[in-house]
Amino acid sequence: MLTQRSYAAFLFDMDGTLIDSIASAVRIWTRWAERHGLDAAAVVETMHGVRAVETIRRWGIPEAEVAREAAELTQAEIDDVDGVAAIAGVQRFLQALPPDRWAIVTSAPRDLAAKRLAAAGLVPPPVLVTAEDVVRGKPAPDGFLAAAKRLGADPEDCLAWEDAPAGIAAAEASGATVMVVGATHHRPMATRHPVIADYEDLTVTVNGSGRLVLGLQVI
Repeated sequence: MLTQRSYAAFLFDMDGTLIDSIASAVRIWTRWAERHGLDAAAVVETMHGVRAVETIRRWGIPEAEVAREAAELTQAEIDDVDGVAAIAGVQRFLQALPPDRWAIVTSAPRDLAAKRLAAAGLVPPPVLVTAEDVVRGKPAPDGFLAAAKRLGADPEDCLAWEDAPAGIAAAEASGATVMVVGATHHRPMATRHPVIADYEDLTVTVNGSGRLVLGLQVI
C-alpha cells in the first residue's frame, strides 16, 4: 500500500529504481570477473547498489590497483549503454515533480550517471549525488543525507526510492521513509517496506503547503 503521508522531497536511487541498466551492468561485470578468474555470477550478485570500488575491494583486488580497475570498469560501462531504459511510467512521474523537490542519489560515478540517464531519456534534477560526492558509499547514509541537505529538507521528512539491499539500508540509516521499486527484481524481495512494480499507476501532487503527496492513477 502507499504510504499515507506527505513529504518534503523524494530521493531516488538510479539503477534499478529510475532506469533498468541490468543487462549492461551484467555484461561489464561478467567480463571483469572472468578476466580475474572469479565466479561471474557471484560477483554480479554483490555489485548491486554499491560503488564499484567497494565491489572490487570485496573480491580481493590489491588496494593499489582498485582505483585503476574501477576507472576502467566505469569507462566500459559508459561505452556500453545498450538496452538501458527508463522504468515504466517514470518519465511522466518525474515530470510532475517540482525540480527543487527531488534528487538522485546513485552509487554510479557522475559521468556514468549522466550517460545512463541520457540513454534512458531522463533529465537529471539539479541535485545529483554521485559516487564522487561521498566518502562512504551505500549502505552508509551519506548520499541520502547530502541530497536532503542540498534540498533543504529534513531526511526524516523525505521518501527514498530504492531497489537494492545496500540502498535500502542506506535510506533507513538516513531516517527517510522507504519505497522499494521491484521493476528489475526476478523474485519478490523480502522487505518491510511498501513495494511498487513500476510508476505506471502512481501519481504525485503538490498540496497547498508545497508538500509531495503520492496517489494511484485512476483510469
